Amino acid sequence: MRKILFFVALASVFFAGILGASERPVFNVISVNGAITPPVAEYILQNIKEAEREKVSGLIILLDTPGGLDASMRDIAKGILNAPLPVVVYVHPAGARAASAGVIITIAAHVAAMTPGTNIGAAHPVALGFGGGGDKTMKQKLENDAAAYVRGIAKKRHRSEEWVERAVRTSESITAEEAQKKGVVDFVAVDLPDLLKKMDGMKVVVGETKHVIKTTDALIQEKKMGARQRILSVISDPNIAYILLLLGLAGLYFEFSHPGIILPGVVGAISLILAFFALQTLPLNYAGILLILLAIALFIAEMKVISHGILTVGGVVSLAIGSLILFDSPDPALRVSLDVMIPFLLVITLFFVGVIVLVVKAQVRKKQTGKEGMIGLKGVVMDDFAREGKVFVHGEYWNATSAKPLKKGAHVRVVGIDGLKLRVEEVSPEQE
Repeated sequence: MRKILFFVALASVFFAGILGASERPVFNVISVNGAITPPVAEYILQNIKEAEREKVSGLIILLDTPGGLDASMRDIAKGILNAPLPVVVYVHPAGARAASAGVIITIAAHVAAMTPGTNIGAAHPVALGFGGGGDKTMKQKLENDAAAYVRGIAKKRHRSEEWVERAVRTSESITAEEAQKKGVVDFVAVDLPDLLKKMDGMKVVVGETKHVIKTTDALIQEKKMGARQRILSVISDPNIAYILLLLGLAGLYFEFSHPGIILPGVVGAISLILAFFALQTLPLNYAGILLILLAIALFIAEMKVISHGILTVGGVVSLAIGSLILFDSPDPALRVSLDVMIPFLLVITLFFVGVIVLVVKAQVRKKQTGKEGMIGLKGVVMDDFAREGKVFVHGEYWNATSAKPLKKGAHVRVVGIDGLKLRVEEVSPEQE
C-alpha cells in the first residue's frame, strides 16, 4: 500500500510539473533594425500570424528604425491594430530610435516601451515617404491626413494625441523618459527581463476583448528572419539597390563592348534583376533612372563618334545627377548615402572611361591580320624581275609587282595589294 501511495504521489508531482510548465507564458521576440520596407512589413505580419498559430502569450518587436515607406508602415500598423494577441513594441537597445514611420508603429502597439537612451519622434509626412515634391496645398493635405491617421491610432491606444500630432506637424522628437511622462509610451525598461516584469498584470484590449498580460516565469522564443526575407531586406536598402543597378549596367555594357566574355554579362543580368526588385520597393524617381541610362548611352556613343571627350563628360555629369536624384525622398533612410555614392561613382566612371580608351585604341591600332595587316611588311626578292616576280614576305612566297625592275636578294616593302598580288617597292639600306 505504501508503495502504491508513493508512486501516486510521484506521478502527481510529475504531472503537476508538466502542467505547470505548459502553463508558463511564452512570448515570441523579433528584431527590426533598419528602414521600414516591404520585406520588413512582411516579416512582422508573418510573425503575428505565426504567433497566433502557436497560441503564444504575445509578440515582442525590438525596434530601431530611422523611418521608411508610408505604405509599409500602414500595413504594419494595420496588422498590429487587428492582431489577435498582444503586440509589444520595445524601442531597444540604448541608442536606438523610433523615428518617422517608427512613431506610428510604436503608437499602434498594445504595449509601447523604450530603453533609456533611446528617442522617438520626427514623424512629419515628408519623412514618412510621401516625397518632398508638390505644391503647398498638396503638402498641407498630406500633413492633415498623417495627423488625423496618427491621432486616431493614439486615441484607440489611449496615448497622447496632442504629442503625436506635434510629431507629425513640427517633427518633434523626445527621449524615452519624456515619452513616458507625456503618455506616449507605457513605461521605460532597461532590458527585456525588466520589460516582462513591468508588463506583468497589464490590461490591454485585444480586438474587442480585455486581456490581462501575464509574464511571470515567461519563456522567450527568438524568431529570426528567414534567408529569403534577409536577402530581400538587404537588397531593398537604397545603397545596395544603387550598387546593384550600376553593377548590372556596367556588366552588360562590358559584355556588349567585348562580346564572348560571358561572365560580365551574366553578373550584370543578375544584378539588374535584383536591382529592379529593390527599386520597386523604394520611392524611385524615374528622371534619375533615365539620366543614368542616358549616361550609358553617351559612353557607348563615345566609342562610335569622335567627340574629343565631350560625350564622356556628358555621361559623367548625367550619371552623377541621376545618382543624386534616383530616390525621391528626403528621408536619409530612403536615399543613397554620399559615403557610398561618391566612391562608387568614381569607380564606375573610371571603369567606363577605361573601357572607352581600350576600344578607341583598338580601333586606331594598325591591323595585324588580313590585307591591311600586310601593308608595310618587308620582304626579299627571290628572282630578278622587271615587272612581276616572286618575293618572300612574312614567312610566305608571294607573287608581286613592282614599278621598277628588282634584283634577286633586294629588300622590298609591301605598299599595296591587288587581289592575290603584292605591290612592292625597293627599300634602301638606310630605310631598313
